[in-house]
Amino acid sequence: MIKPGNIFNQLNTFEQEIARLEGRILELENRIQRLVEVERNHLIRVKNGEELSDDFIQSGRSYLDLSPDKAWKLYRNPDFDFILIDITGKDFDRVARLPEAIHIPWEDFQDRFLEIQSKTTPLLIISEDGTNSILACEFLVKRGYFNCNNISGGYKFWKGLRLEEVKGRSA
Repeated sequence: MIKPGNIFNQLNTFEQEIARLEGRILELENRIQRLVEVERNHLIRVKNGEELSDDFIQSGRSYLDLSPDKAWKLYRNPDFDFILIDITGKDFDRVARLPEAIHIPWEDFQDRFLEIQSKTTPLLIISEDGTNSILACEFLVKRGYFNCNNISGGYKFWKGLRLEEVKGRSA
C-alpha cells in the first residue's frame, strides 16, 4: 500500500522537475530566437548587396569587423548610406572629430544608445583603438540593431586622420 505522504512527496518532486524543464525550454527558446535574429541580419545584409565572408556567416557572427581600409572606402563612398557612431571616451584627445558622427562617449553609451534611431541603416562604429566599438556592436546587436560594423583599430588606424597628419606636415 502507498503511503499518502509519499504520493505528495513524489508530486512535489515532479512539480520541481517540471519547473526546471520549463526553465530550460525557455532558455532554449531564447537561444533559438537569438540565432534566428542573427540569420535575419545576415539575410538583410545579403539582400542589400553586402559582401559577407563565408566565415562570417558560418560562425554566426552578428557584426562585421571592417579593416581600416574597408571602413575608409565605405566612409568615402557617396552611394553608401550609413550612420557613423563615435564612442570615444570623454577624455580622448583626437586630432580631428568626424563632423557627421553621432558622438556618444562609451561611458554614457548604455544610457544614450537610443539616440541611434535606425535599427537597419548600416552603423559604422569607431572608438579610440577599436576595443570599445566591439563592445558597442555586441551591445547594439542584443538590442535589435541589425547592421553593426566595427571599425577595427579605431582612430588609431583611421586613414582619414593619418591623411590629415600628412597634410599638416607638408603644409
